Amino acid sequence: MLIGEVARRSGVSARMLRHYELLGLVRPSGRTGSGYREYSGEDIRRIFHIESLRSLGLSLREIGRALDDPSFTPSALVGDLIRQTRERIAAETELLTRLRRIDAADPAGWEDVLQVVALLQALGSKSADARQRAALSSVDEVPVPVEALVEAVLSETEPNVAGALRWALARSGDGGPALLAEGLGSPVAAVRERAVQSLAEMPGGEATAQLRHALAHTDVVVRRYAALALGTRGVADAVPTLIDMIVEGKNDTDAADALNVLANDTATAGQIATKLVDRLAHDTTEAPARGRLAQALAVVPGTTASRALVELSHDEDRAVALTAAYLLQLRDAR
Repeated sequence: MLIGEVARRSGVSARMLRHYELLGLVRPSGRTGSGYREYSGEDIRRIFHIESLRSLGLSLREIGRALDDPSFTPSALVGDLIRQTRERIAAETELLTRLRRIDAADPAGWEDVLQVVALLQALGSKSADARQRAALSSVDEVPVPVEALVEAVLSETEPNVAGALRWALARSGDGGPALLAEGLGSPVAAVRERAVQSLAEMPGGEATAQLRHALAHTDVVVRRYAALALGTRGVADAVPTLIDMIVEGKNDTDAADALNVLANDTATAGQIATKLVDRLAHDTTEAPARGRLAQALAVVPGTTASRALVELSHDEDRAVALTAAYLLQLRDAR
């Protein structure tokens, strides 16, 4: 079969067939009387094998080795191809993400594009100072897309930089709370903590709603951060978790402050007092926890809290009784 017919049947151009011959990949089995290349059926099968291996991403040199070296085994080469393909996909995915973020910034001109690129690069810098400057400047210059800020804050380990990123994120507009909520589902505890800390500093109803959902999270650290944030926002749903924190002695001072904010509402104050009294009635509540609960009761207005403090002033544990008596004196003096 002549080269033109082979090209037509195989879909490989005559020019490429000549290139294959130059490289020694395919050698026509014969020549016609006029000197034209003549390909046998075996030659054509080899051409199809070459094209099949090219479709897997093998180089022509690798194809030649695969077809001609009897000792060649494909497993190592296929493993390399898998690794190279994954690296290429990762690189292309990173590029696509960068392009989408530039597009989301809605740049007005190339100067804006260059500014966004510079800020994105700075957010990924190994220098903490560079990352912090990028976070602080992202508000005043061309805005960095919310997605990029969320990704940065969830991966940031330097406290000062993390604070700057949370500040920038709180001023970035819509979209942040939903993306941070996805971070709450991370298998990494540190990422979940950064997500809820960032949510706590986000303004607006959407952030509050996500914090409400976080009260039921399986991670106790997430629940505590959510409760503290919701308490300062006046959300009564946080009361049970805040009381748990006081009993357990985990950020109990902050939890008591949050209860104090919530107690400004009369209806909520009654709910808080009742729940504190219920916890005091538990036989398993130890003396240190009873003392912390007494201190929490002291800032709750109403007769329920007052009666509970009177009872505690006669507690069998002297330290608890003295604490309650002292708190009653302060309460009466106000």
